[in-house]
Amino acid sequence: MSFETAIHQWRDGERRLAEAPPNERPALERVTARIHAELRKRLGGPFTVDELADLYDSGTGWCLDVAVEVAPGAPWAWDARVTCDAAFARYVREATDFAGGRRIEMGP
Repeated sequence: MSFETAIHQWRDGERRLAEAPPNERPALERVTARIHAELRKRLGGPFTVDELADLYDSGTGWCLDVAVEVAPGAPWAWDARVTCDAAFARYVREATDFAGGRRIEMGP
């Protein structure tokens, strides 16, 4: 999956999270935060937007496992289109080649 496709999906996740009903938002935020922390573990040190997109493309089933563990009584918080995508959207901001809401084109 290209970064351009992935970032669109991730931003949709952020939007869905922001638009979630107020009573559902705490569980959604807890799950999103834990997925964000797991991304840090999985990618380690400095990373690029392409590395993050590759991780996303390789599968995000593990996000459901995290969600069920963090919010077992809140099935609405298991929706990867919200929590997983929002976590990736937040984490991409830490990529070495991302700033100002967009990818930075690196020279040769």
